[in-house]
Amino acid sequence: MQIKNFLLVAILQLLVANLTAQNKSATLSGITKDKTAKIAIPYVNISLKNSDNNTIISGTITNEEGRFSLTNIKSGNYILEFSFIGYKTKTQTVYVGSLSEFLDQGTIELEEDATTLQEVVVVSKTNTVSEKMDKKTFSMADNISQSGGSVLQSMQNLPGVTVQDGKVQIRGNDKVTVLIDGKQTALTGFGNQSGLDNIPASAIDKIEIINNPSAKYDANGNAGIINIIYKKNKQEGFNGKIGFTSGLGALWERKQNLPTIRPQYSLTPKVNPTLSLNYRKNKINAFFQGDYLYTETLNKNEFVTRTYNDGTIINQQLKRNRNTHFTTIKSGIDWAIDDNNTLTVSGLFGSEKIIDNGDQPFFNKDYSERLRLWQFLEDELKTTVMGTAAYQHKFKQAGHLLNIGFNYTFHREDEKYFFDNILPYSTSKDSFKLLSDESVIDFNIDYIKPLKYGRLETGLKFRNRIIPTNMQFFPGINSPLDANAGGKATYEEIIPAIYGNYIYETNTIEAEIGLRLEYLDLEYEVNPNHPTYKTDGYSYFEPFPNLRFAYKINDNNKISLFYNRRIDRPNEVDIRIFPKYDDAEIIKVGNPGLRPQFTNLVELGFKRNLKKGYFYSAIYHRFADATITRIASTVPSSNLIYAIFQNVNKSSNTGVEIVLSQDIANWYSSNLNLNAYYNQIGAFTVQNLYPEPNTFSATKQDIFSGNIKWNNTLHLSKKVDAQLTAIYLAPDIIPQGKIKARFSIDLGLKKSIQNGKGEFFINATDLLNTLVIKKEIQGQDFSYTSNDYYETQVIRIGYNYKF
Repeated sequence: MQIKNFLLVAILQLLVANLTAQNKSATLSGITKDKTAKIAIPYVNISLKNSDNNTIISGTITNEEGRFSLTNIKSGNYILEFSFIGYKTKTQTVYVGSLSEFLDQGTIELEEDATTLQEVVVVSKTNTVSEKMDKKTFSMADNISQSGGSVLQSMQNLPGVTVQDGKVQIRGNDKVTVLIDGKQTALTGFGNQSGLDNIPASAIDKIEIINNPSAKYDANGNAGIINIIYKKNKQEGFNGKIGFTSGLGALWERKQNLPTIRPQYSLTPKVNPTLSLNYRKNKINAFFQGDYLYTETLNKNEFVTRTYNDGTIINQQLKRNRNTHFTTIKSGIDWAIDDNNTLTVSGLFGSEKIIDNGDQPFFNKDYSERLRLWQFLEDELKTTVMGTAAYQHKFKQAGHLLNIGFNYTFHREDEKYFFDNILPYSTSKDSFKLLSDESVIDFNIDYIKPLKYGRLETGLKFRNRIIPTNMQFFPGINSPLDANAGGKATYEEIIPAIYGNYIYETNTIEAEIGLRLEYLDLEYEVNPNHPTYKTDGYSYFEPFPNLRFAYKINDNNKISLFYNRRIDRPNEVDIRIFPKYDDAEIIKVGNPGLRPQFTNLVELGFKRNLKKGYFYSAIYHRFADATITRIASTVPSSNLIYAIFQNVNKSSNTGVEIVLSQDIANWYSSNLNLNAYYNQIGAFTVQNLYPEPNTFSATKQDIFSGNIKWNNTLHLSKKVDAQLTAIYLAPDIIPQGKIKARFSIDLGLKKSIQNGKGEFFINATDLLNTLVIKKEIQGQDFSYTSNDYYETQVIRIGYNYKF
C-alpha cells in the first residue's frame, strides 16, 4: 500500500511539476588549425550567431597560437562561424547547457567545405535551486528576520532545514556534513555541527544546501552537505563594511522555576560588532573579516518527569544560564602570479569562551521532598586556528584547471566543570576537567578538463587527523561521578581518497556519473586501566558512486533522477569513552565499538520555471544499515540513565519536498516550502557495556512527519523591505520516543539609508514565544517526558555601513 501511495505521488508530480533551465553563462574555447598542414592559424575571425535568426551574439579572433575564447554565453543553441582570408568559411553548431561553465570545442580544422545551421535559444531566470537540482543557495542578506543572529539561527528559515537539539537536519535527518568555504574545519566539527550557534551570520555571504553531493565531495554525511561561505569582496581599490547589532532575549518567564534554585536569565543581552575590509589592486586582493559575538542566553530550561517500573517518580528541572564570547578573524591574500597562475593564502582564528551557571533540582512525585540539588559551573574555552594555501593553474584552454590545496587545522577544547552536590544529609564538591587537542592535515588535488559536450573532473584527497584526549574526575561524597572512567584516549584516522566525475549534456539529455574510492584506517587507543572499554578501531575500502540523469521535456521543463551512496562515520565524541554529565542522573557515554552506517539515496526531482518564480519538487527514499543512534538504558539497583551510541537495525526516510517561489506583485514575494516524510527505525536488540553489561530491546518505530515554512517578503518602498516567516514542525520520532509538534513566527524589517551605503534593521524571532521542545521517551524499565522552555524569543536591532 505504501509503495502504491509512493508511486501515485510520483505520477501526480510528473503531471504537475516541470523544470526550466537557468540563466547561467559559459565560456567556449578551442583552437583553429590548417587541416592539411596541421599548424595553428592565428587571427581567424570567429562569430557566434543566434541559430534562430542568424544575428551575431559575440565575436573574437584567435591569438598567435590559434586559440580563442568566448565568454558569458547564455544557455541555448548557437552557430560558430570561422572565417579567414584564403580559407573557406566554416560553421558548426554549438549547444550551451547549464551544467558546465566551460565548453571545449577542440580543434577546428579549416578547409574547403562548409557545414549548416541548427536552432533554438533558451533564456530564463536564475533562482535558488541549482540547474542540476542538487543544491540550493541562500544569501544571508535576504534573511531579514534572522539578521544579527548566529548561523544556526539563520538556518531555521531555510527550505528543507530544521534545527533540533542544536543540530541541523536536512529533510528530517541530522547526519549532515558542515563545510566552511568548501572545507571541513574544527570550527564546525569534522562530520558534525558543533559551533554553528556561535558563528555570527554577519560574517557569512551565503549558505549552500547540497542534497545530492557528487563524488568530488567527501563521502561522509548521508543527509547532505551544508557549505557556509564567508564574505570576500573583490571590488577594485579599498572597500569594506562595518556593522553593529544588539538585542534582548528571554523577555519574560515562560515557566516558573522549581523551588530553592537560582533565578532564570531574563532580558538577556546580545552584542555583535562586525568589520569587513578588502583591498584589490593589480595582482593582489587582500581581505579581512572580523566578528565578535557576545550573548547571554537561557540555554536550557527543561522540566522532566521520570517514571520507573517499580513506581518511583522523579521530577526535575535543568536550568542553564549561559554567557558566550565568540571571536572569529579570517584574513588572506589572493595573488595573481600571472594570467595562468593564482595563489591564495588565508588564515582563520576562532576563540569561544563559554560560562554556564546551572541548577538541577530533583523532587519526589508530589514535590514534597527535594532529593538532590546539583548546582554547577562550566568553564569552557575552545580555540581554533586554521591555515590554508590554494594554488590554481589555468591552462591555455578556458576552464581547463588544476587546483592544489593544503589545509591545517588545530582545535583545542579546555573544559572544567564544578558541581555542588547537595543531598538531604550531605553536601560535597564534585569536579572534572577535559583537555582535547585536535590536529588535522588535508591535502587535495583537483583537475577539471572541459569537453565539447561537458567536462571531466578528477582528483585525490588525503587526511590525517589526531585527537588526544585526557579527562580527570574528582568526585566528592555520594557523587554520581565515576572516578574510574577517566584517563587518556587517542583518536587517529587516515583517509586517502580518489574520485572521478563525468558530465555530459545535449539538447535534451544530461548525465553525470561519478565514483569516489575511499579508504579509512581508524584506531581509538584507550587507557588500558579503563574498567569497561578497550582499544578498538576499524578500516574499510569502499566505493561511493553517484549518478544523475536528466531529461529536458522542453525549454521550461526538466526531470532528474539521482542516486548516491554515502557513509556516516562515528564522530570522535560519539566513541569518546568518558561519561558526559550534562545531567546529574541522565549521563551520555560514547562507544568505541561504534561502526559506520552506509546509506543509499534515490531521488526523483522536478522543476518548472514560472513567469516570476519557480516550482520545485522531489520524491526521495533514503535507507541505511547499522543505523547510529543513542540508546538510553538503566542498570539494576540504580535510577541513573545512561545514553550510549549504538549501531541498531535498518532505518529509512521516504518523503516529498516541494518549494513554490513566486513574485506575486511588485511589492510582495512568497516562498513556500513543504517537506513531508515517513521515518522508520526497525526493531533491534543491543548490549550496552557501560557501566556494566546490560541488554536493551526496542520495537519498530515509525511516523509520518514533516514541516512547512512560509517566507513572505514585502517591498514596502524602494528603501524598505520586510519579511515574515512562519514555521510549523510536525511530530517526529527520536531515539526511543517522539518529539511533539511546534511552531514559530519570525518578523524582520530592513531600511536602506545613506544612498544605499547604510542599512538599518530590526527583527524578532519566535515572535509569539510558542517554540517549546516536548519529548516522550520510553526505556526498558522507565519512561520520561520533558518540556524545554529554553530561550527562543529574541529582538534585535542593527546597522551596517558599506564604504
